[in-house]
Amino acid sequence: MPAEDGEDFEERVLAVVESIPPGSVMSYGDVAEYVGQGGARQVGRVMSRSGGTVPWWRVLHADGAPAPGLEQEALARLRADGAPMRPDGTRVDMARARWDGREVVVPSRARVGRDRRTARHLGDARDGGRP
Repeated sequence: MPAEDGEDFEERVLAVVESIPPGSVMSYGDVAEYVGQGGARQVGRVMSRSGGTVPWWRVLHADGAPAPGLEQEALARLRADGAPMRPDGTRVDMARARWDGREVVVPSRARVGRDRRTARHLGDARDGGRP
């Protein structure tokens, strides 16, 4: 991936994560699907490198578990957000908490840094964020 594509991808990932409302979550794979590029591992790399500027605790593994090494802090923040938890208290109930991405402001792939647009739902980004 060329450097500018990587920067574009990182900016779009962070914009989606920043838009996740309190009490809701997305999996790493959900974020990748939403931005229409990369996969769960690439989103994880962005989050580990630059995720401290956004509500990182709202991005989880597909089973609702938080990132390794940050479990206790993430779970405390998720509980404070009002995210529904699984009975064991160590994971989020993804069926109830998963956010579909309605009304996310995501930088356009064609105009990163100059313009923003609003996506209607998760399916809108499957084409790479283009209308």
